[in-house]
Amino acid sequence: MLYFSQEYLSSHQTYSAFHTMKRTGAAVDLVEQDLNDKPKSGVAAVERALLIVSVLAGEIPSMTLSELSRATGLYKSTILRLLETLVRARYVTHLNDGRYALGPMAGRLGMAYDRINDISAQIVPVLDDLVAAGTESASFHVPYAEDNRLCLLRRDSGHSTLDSVRAGQLLPLRGAAGKVVAAYAGAVDLHRSVGADSIVKSRGERDPSCAGLACPVFGSNGNLIGALSLSGPIDRFTAENVETMIPLLLAAAKKLTLVFGGSCRND
Repeated sequence: MLYFSQEYLSSHQTYSAFHTMKRTGAAVDLVEQDLNDKPKSGVAAVERALLIVSVLAGEIPSMTLSELSRATGLYKSTILRLLETLVRARYVTHLNDGRYALGPMAGRLGMAYDRINDISAQIVPVLDDLVAAGTESASFHVPYAEDNRLCLLRRDSGHSTLDSVRAGQLLPLRGAAGKVVAAYAGAVDLHRSVGADSIVKSRGERDPSCAGLACPVFGSNGNLIGALSLSGPIDRFTAENVETMIPLLLAAAKKLTLVFGGSCRND
């Protein structure tokens, strides 16, 4: 089954703040952000509403009011006022068990994003071809904030056991794809090109039971479009299987790099 990410609906700034809170487990100083004070402008209210939507777009499919309060740092009374508006606008759904989840309007925005951004139209056939050739699950990761990557697109392999990565998931800058994003994101270099030395390997770095291969995909000015990766259970990443998958992955990354105007080397 092919999945498309809707994480791009989120505000990068607000989600980054939330993810830092979750990662450190520490109380966040909300005095500067003034999140719980009475809004001084409509912009402040919008930022808080976007923060709630961003949290609901995370890895937990639904949350209670208390969970939302802990995740956002907002008072329950503040969240309830904003949720009334979000529910009416169908960006949030109030479930029968009292929990809150993303509503249908969030899905509509995701589909609209896909329509106007043809990056998925270029990448999906490449993911399909990789999996059809017998590789492990194929994914495409893009930079997200300063210390994360987002699995934008994913095609599961035909194997009965898979790794746990899914489209829309925020991941740390560890593992093969994470190392590619960490190495190339946020800068441009006209001399960048994809070649045999572009392949990055990992074994058990993010998840001790998984392994992966990744290769950068560059754009016309040497910017990183994203990381094309193959990942799966570590026991299937034998030397023989890795040797088979590397040329397939490299060819696919070169194909996408040329599509996006980047450069490749014939080495």
